[in-house]
Amino acid sequence: MVCGVGFRKVKSFKMTLYSPREDSEMLAHEVQKYAKGIVLDVGTGTGIQAVAAAASSKVKKVYAVDINSAAIAFCKKNFKSNKRIIYKVSDLFSVFKKNRIMFDTIVFNPPYLPADNESKDISVIGGKKGYETIERFLNEANDFLAKDGIILLLFSSLTNKQMVDEIIERNLFEKELLHSVHLFYETLFVYIIRKNSLAKALSELPVKNLKFLGKGKRKIVYTGVYKNKKVAVKALLAGKKATSVELESFFLKKLNKHKIGPKLLFSRTNFLIAEFVDGTFLKDFFQKASKQQLKWVLNEIFKQCFVMDKLRINKDEMHHPWKHVLIKGRKVTMIDFERCRHTMQPKNVTQFCQFVANQSDFLNKKGFHFNCSEIMFHAQEYKNNPSKENFDAIIKLLENGH
Repeated sequence: MVCGVGFRKVKSFKMTLYSPREDSEMLAHEVQKYAKGIVLDVGTGTGIQAVAAAASSKVKKVYAVDINSAAIAFCKKNFKSNKRIIYKVSDLFSVFKKNRIMFDTIVFNPPYLPADNESKDISVIGGKKGYETIERFLNEANDFLAKDGIILLLFSSLTNKQMVDEIIERNLFEKELLHSVHLFYETLFVYIIRKNSLAKALSELPVKNLKFLGKGKRKIVYTGVYKNKKVAVKALLAGKKATSVELESFFLKKLNKHKIGPKLLFSRTNFLIAEFVDGTFLKDFFQKASKQQLKWVLNEIFKQCFVMDKLRINKDEMHHPWKHVLIKGRKVTMIDFERCRHTMQPKNVTQFCQFVANQSDFLNKKGFHFNCSEIMFHAQEYKNNPSKENFDAIIKLLENGH
């Protein structure tokens, strides 16, 4: 029976190690074929992958790491004559974070079994659902993989292949199945994984410490560090029109001149980089804010809406802005401008009037009272004539709220 990382238990250095079996041999075959340059063998165990890599003429040097110090001691004792391999105790990439090395090949035969009540052994258990260790590895791997480097990853059908595929994609990688074999109750897979075109472009800038943040209908969003600043990277999803990114970049450039929106730092056809905006979403802010804080934030949002109206830019989301406004300290920042468009009749102020009117019951409970029908009257006046005078009438109504 193949279990976990495919090792049969043996005792060494008063700690449990595992001797290679089918999955290790299966991966070692691909390592001999594909390993190149500077190699990192993660979770080296008894060292089979490191030794396989070191035997290749295409390999310059091999680093072999394991969280288990007994495994490293075992390898140092048994393979001390192989001067091409450097052994280190490390939890995944931790030992390389201070003095970063970019690897041409990263090999990982991870623990991949889902947790059960029988075993707590971290060398075979990959987490509650089996894929957590793989996820942690892939979340960090981009920062240690050379632009044209490869990852050789082995895992099991017991690990949830669909989830592994999703983790690979959202970490800016593309995969190819090299080999699979069915053994008893599981199928083993070996993937060769490479950086996708977006990851390569970002590494050239460079953007570091990329972390998945979220996925929408048209874009996928990451955080990262660019020119020593925390940034948000918005990238186009496969199959979506590039105009989504191009439009947001276009309108951010215009609006940034008026201190609206996250500062745009860089843009290309399929992605943009903007300063990361931290803060509290408007919906959460509403729940905790005092009456005076509510007056202040509504005033600030109305001012930005008025500027956009004057620029004849319609955001088309101000009737439901809960997730489009962030507040931190005394700063209010609108986000997400991909639906913006130029129009002779922008509706930012009037849409936000509708939003405020719809929240009148909630605002009343907060002690912030105003005449709902009156604000809609002034909204209509402003719609007919979007002048500064009619806008000030809306602001005055809010300021006079009691």
